[in-house]
Amino acid sequence: MIRLALLYPTPDAAENDFIDLAARCDPPAEVVPVHFPWPAGAEDLTVLDTEQTYAAVRELGSDAHLEQVIPALHGFDSAIFAVTSASFLHGEHGVDHQLRTLRRLTGLPTISTTSAFQHAMRHLNLTAVALASVSHPSASDHFIQRLAEAGATTVSRVDADASSDRELADWTSTQIQALVQSSLHDQAQAVVLPETALHTATLADRLDEAAGRPVLTATQVSIWAAYDAIARRPRTGNAGILFAGADTTRPPGVDFS
Repeated sequence: MIRLALLYPTPDAAENDFIDLAARCDPPAEVVPVHFPWPAGAEDLTVLDTEQTYAAVRELGSDAHLEQVIPALHGFDSAIFAVTSASFLHGEHGVDHQLRTLRRLTGLPTISTTSAFQHAMRHLNLTAVALASVSHPSASDHFIQRLAEAGATTVSRVDADASSDRELADWTSTQIQALVQSSLHDQAQAVVLPETALHTATLADRLDEAAGRPVLTATQVSIWAAYDAIARRPRTGNAGILFAGADTTRPPGVDFS
């Protein structure tokens, strides 16, 4: 069986979504969480203001911190750095630089959730998307820039400005669907939902139907890109367009023109 390492900083904040989605794929994969610590003083983001939170998240994904906390990994096929903001806040070229560092440290084909979103944009030929963000608007601005680097314009957005990943892990399916629907725009070819702590693995069909177009979640793109890093194509139902098989660049009923 394929084995994927999930590099994740906060235990019990939706890791099971990655595990469940990969387990029901064809071919199946085992996802093993590899937890690593936040920088000192950043263990509880709820007590930090916006700028302090940005500083903590940037440090979480910095070379200096990664060098200290990311081990060489053995017995895995690829790895996922599943902290979206710890990649997209590092500016232009920051995603690629971070991937080089992670691949050197893990010794594996490693992707990040941010790089996975960029890869999915290119793979699906997306040029216009809606952003359903849980971040502060100024953080979302950085993610929008990363999408633009992959050729996608963000034509609408909503910013939920949630306080922490633990709060997000408690969001209900109704809250998640409402966030997606509030971001919709007629010109958007897809909706992007870039938070790894949200429980979305069993909501793909519901979210796609509610949006009337594909909804790309952090869980979906991360698992798909981890397979792609080892030249595999996962397929399964209720997991979104990337897992549909056949020609995923032109899904039935969706006009990407």
